[in-house]
Amino acid sequence: MKIKTNDKVKITTGKDKGKSGKVTRVVAADSKVVVEGLNVVKKHIKSGKDSGKGQRIEVAMPLNVSNVTLVCPNCSKETRVEYMILESGEKHRICKKCKQTIDSKVKDK
Repeated sequence: MKIKTNDKVKITTGKDKGKSGKVTRVVAADSKVVVEGLNVVKKHIKSGKDSGKGQRIEVAMPLNVSNVTLVCPNCSKETRVEYMILESGEKHRICKKCKQTIDSKVKDK
């Protein structure tokens, strides 16, 4: 997946369209990301012996990866991601617009 934890993303569709935030969690198996403070829903907690009173809490729900775009930390534009693998085995994510490295990841051997 081309979007990682702590990346800044902008939402392209849905009720929070146009808003941006930081990715807090990535669910790679389902191709979903959780963005901090966005796509928030109210969840009802039932009262019980241990928890005490019932309550309503706000929870950030996962978004599909196709509904967000990465914001480049260098040029601050929405961009797609390109990969570059060096001879040393390092895999870099590259911004398609400014051609700068977003970050690097050492290839597993």
